[in-house]
Amino acid sequence: MTEKSVKVICIGQALVDCIVRGKEPYRENVDIAEEIILNTGGDALNESCVLETLGCHTKLICGVGQDPAGDLVLKKARSHGVDVSGVVQSERLTTPIASLTVDKNGGRRSCNSRATMLDGFLPELEVPDGVRVVSLASLFRAPLDRKDTVIRLVRKAKEAGAVVCADTKIPTFRQMSLFDLSEILPVIDYLFPNEKEAQYLTGKKDYMEMAEELCRRGIQNVIVKTGSEGCTVCGRTKRFHMPAEKVEAVDSTGAGDSFVAGFISGIVAGDSLEGCCSCGIRCAADCVQRMGAV
Repeated sequence: MTEKSVKVICIGQALVDCIVRGKEPYRENVDIAEEIILNTGGDALNESCVLETLGCHTKLICGVGQDPAGDLVLKKARSHGVDVSGVVQSERLTTPIASLTVDKNGGRRSCNSRATMLDGFLPELEVPDGVRVVSLASLFRAPLDRKDTVIRLVRKAKEAGAVVCADTKIPTFRQMSLFDLSEILPVIDYLFPNEKEAQYLTGKKDYMEMAEELCRRGIQNVIVKTGSEGCTVCGRTKRFHMPAEKVEAVDSTGAGDSFVAGFISGIVAGDSLEGCCSCGIRCAADCVQRMGAV
């Protein structure tokens, strides 16, 4: 059997989510919930698994601990066929575990610990022939929350001729700004903040104004993910809004990552900007109809 060639490299976080759905007060000091489950998560892992499902062979680069949570991350990636040769499992790391509370409408609230800082892990990147996209799947969160690390990775990706995508997060334990990355913003091909992240980065409230402001910073194309409203796009030649599919949402966890994975699969297939967005919209709609990130 011929070994599959890697088309996408995803760099970022991989973790385990403890998801509490439908929590309600029961008696003093006791709550009850419709469901409590453990599921793998993290932007890089989620994107990688969805991309494999879509037929894009993907290499995952992340750091996890030599602990049960790290074992779950590796098992999940391998079960989807993801290339895990870039995963560093080390006793110096603790695999992050996030607590997620999901309400009855699919909205969520998360809680993270300092384990997400991944102290001691610095991702290395080699881009072999055939790789079309390098995705910075959790920009502003470890391991993509250090200026020198992000600049080094982006430069290596562009030197290899890859398309660079970046999905953003709001910083937590380490602070890094767009200003810190100003020298490489013009070579980021696609940026994917959600509406809260875009507002945090720009101070704007209107979706298109957010996207336009980020493009003015030098980014080539900005796609603001707006949940049940779809996405708002500002590119060098096109600006438009694409509505979401009408579905019954159960859990929004991982929907943004599924959108990005769908969009990236469109890039690999050579689709137009609208075609990439359409694929992202479909993948997000599929995700929100089930519990868990993938």
